Amino acid sequence: MTLANLPPLVTVFGGSGFVGRHVVRALAKRGYNIRVAVRRPDLAGFLQPLGNVGQISFVQANLRYRSSIDRAVDGASHVVNCVGILHETGRNTFDAVQEFGGRAIAEAARGAGATLTHISAIGADAKSDSDYGRTKGRAETAILSVKPDAVIFRPSIVFGPEDSFF
Repeated sequence: MTLANLPPLVTVFGGSGFVGRHVVRALAKRGYNIRVAVRRPDLAGFLQPLGNVGQISFVQANLRYRSSIDRAVDGASHVVNCVGILHETGRNTFDAVQEFGGRAIAEAARGAGATLTHISAIGADAKSDSDYGRTKGRAETAILSVKPDAVIFRPSIVFGPEDSFF
């Protein structure tokens, strides 16, 4: 195999979360090389068996540190942002994670020349009464201002095997 015919590299932010792990699984089945960008790579090893040897790698990334985001995106042809929180804890606020984190990932993808898919939420609206919906909406606006060709998905409530609903 030469460099010219290697499968494309996809960076998945939040790849160890509920939605992210299913994205990683789907990409692995389709033959992509995957770089999973997570805060704690040492806790993401459970994803390794989803792909072939060497197909899935891990990189530490923290949305508060732009250099770690740039490092995670470097060399990727596509970026998927699955990061999102349902409640705030400490420095992980809706603004920090969803709005500013989403913008930073979009800026890094633009800088790397990578395409971007962003997982948002149904009801995302910058004028929402809910902090969650408002920051999801502001994130979409910020992302599209930086990367107008970004693809944004707005799923409803997502549940299934391995979720924490039941």
